[in-house]
Amino acid sequence: MTRTTTFTMAALLGLVLTGCASKASEPFKDAERGKSNTSPADTLTFPDGFSNVATKCDNGNRIYVAFKGDASYGAIAVVPNAKGC
Repeated sequence: MTRTTTFTMAALLGLVLTGCASKASEPFKDAERGKSNTSPADTLTFPDGFSNVATKCDNGNRIYVAFKGDASYGAIAVVPNAKGC
């Protein structure tokens, strides 16, 4: 291999590895952040084939998130001023 070919292959490998980084593991670059609510959520785990649900209170609102395993989709619902929050 020539020096140019080796350099080109190294550059391409660097681009590929950089492009594979997970969005979730990147530092927060989208917008300024306020405080984080890191308290645990209550979860409901259904048998295989059904969605799971996580819920927690945040500033008086109840938030529900439905998800299935590690799938890349989910649903979110917010109940404003929920009793018990």
